[in-house]
Amino acid sequence: MHRTAATRRRRLDATRLLLAQVASALLMVGLGAALAGRTGAESALLGGLTCLIPSLYFVWRMGSVRGGKQARRFVANFYRAEAGKFGLTVALFALVFVTAPPSNPIFFFVAYVAVLFTHWLAPWLARGSPAP
Repeated sequence: MHRTAATRRRRLDATRLLLAQVASALLMVGLGAALAGRTGAESALLGGLTCLIPSLYFVWRMGSVRGGKQARRFVANFYRAEAGKFGLTVALFALVFVTAPPSNPIFFFVAYVAVLFTHWLAPWLARGSPAP
């Protein structure tokens, strides 16, 4: 199956964003380890994963959908992917706080917000991608 240049570029942009989110999570884990030791690092890791896993789901769900002539289907799948991402986020928050509550909640929430705000870098990350 032949992929269009726009599809390759969209995947590249999503990959860059996900890599930036992973880097942000790892930075927060390092910061947590430096400031609070193992408990800070573990809490930051849980916070980063709580944000990163739903983003991975969203990208995976949208990866098989193309726009263009099937715009209505694209929009419907977009909303399904976003609803699934939201549901997964809620489930992961519940799972973390019920099964393994973070011993240092500030690092959990700082890492979550840092990974979440990485989306603000999306226009900058997309701008640098060359069109094949």
